[in-house]
Amino acid sequence: MRLHKSELAYIVLVLLLIASAGVLLSALGMVDSAGSGRSLYIRLVTALGILGSGILFGLVFIYPILRSQVREESQLREMTQSLSKRSETLEHAALTDGLTGMQNRRYFDDALAEYLEEFRRIERPVGLMVLDLDHFKMVNDTHGHDVGDDVLRSVAQCLREFTRYHDVVARLGGEEFAVVAPNMDIDTLAKFADRIRSAISQLTISSGNIRLRVTTSIGVAVWDGRESGEEFYKRADRQLYQAKRQGRNRVCA
Repeated sequence: MRLHKSELAYIVLVLLLIASAGVLLSALGMVDSAGSGRSLYIRLVTALGILGSGILFGLVFIYPILRSQVREESQLREMTQSLSKRSETLEHAALTDGLTGMQNRRYFDDALAEYLEEFRRIERPVGLMVLDLDHFKMVNDTHGHDVGDDVLRSVAQCLREFTRYHDVVARLGGEEFAVVAPNMDIDTLAKFADRIRSAISQLTISSGNIRLRVTTSIGVAVWDGRESGEEFYKRADRQLYQAKRQGRNRVCA
């Protein structure tokens, strides 16, 4: 069993008492060499009695207190670790979309702000695409929300597969998604977005006995180096609605 430092201190104290008693007895023996044997015996019994009383007192009163303190500290440690894990879990939940497992709007806003700050410093481009599934309300109205949820999960998985590890992919809410794509100029970003659009349009989504396909409209923009995160998002969002007005299932930059 691993001993707590307070228990070790108590053991050291006992050992010191024993050593002190040994020194005392040795001294008594030398001093009494000129005295009577009875006097030595009385001193010996007295010293041992005092030592024994101290050890017994420590065992009966002090040691249980120390053990109780150790248990309390151990429980507090476990409680602290448990609370820390719960805090991490809650923080993860606060930044994650429960349906798709993707990052949520809160995470997206924070990550976009950090990217813009860093890429302003290194003077590199940051691309943004905003995606919205076409006629998604019709899917929910026709097939029900369970099927709609399966559609969202399938689209989320497609986005994970087609984006890079350092891209920020998030579900902003409803049927709207966003991708922050660093180090892309507008032409490269538009081609990247069109590959994603094409991949989503080719998905065959299964939900129970239902098979269906969906399309998405995408608006893209490259940061101008001056916009705030909100302004940047709104510009990409305007391109998204331009894609909707032009007939859907397309990319507008």
